[in-house]
Amino acid sequence: MSILRSLLKIKTSITVPNSTWLSLIPGVNSNSLHTSAICCAAVKKTAAAGGVLGLGKGKKKLSKLSTMEKKVLPVETDPEKLVSQVCGSNIYITGEDVQLKDDSEYPDWLWTLNTSGPPKIEDLDPSTKEYWLRVRAAGMKRNNRLKSMRKF
Repeated sequence: MSILRSLLKIKTSITVPNSTWLSLIPGVNSNSLHTSAICCAAVKKTAAAGGVLGLGKGKKKLSKLSTMEKKVLPVETDPEKLVSQVCGSNIYITGEDVQLKDDSEYPDWLWTLNTSGPPKIEDLDPSTKEYWLRVRAAGMKRNNRLKSMRKF
């Protein structure tokens, strides 16, 4: 088998008749294989660094690093507009931002939404799935923190 491996590592393509090829491999006779094909080893050609069989592009030229300037975005400072519109809600070039309505025009469930963040684990019921997901996540965070403090 080592002869076969060494023949396949050859970088030039070779063509050998079937009988000669089989005689090179110990323990294999020509009657055990059901083929009359000619075996050959092909050369793999890759492009420059990072190319996959010539599909990638060669090395790119490195350009000089330049500093990027910060883009200053306009901030709305008009108090009348801030109170009457949802500033930044218009993503198109033309048009206006969405106008705010009276509180009575919005549904009641909107005012009961939790805006203070997720509840503490102590406040959750242990018979719910959310409780056990939070316990598992807290345990993984604890284990990761302990592993990061080890020397190796």
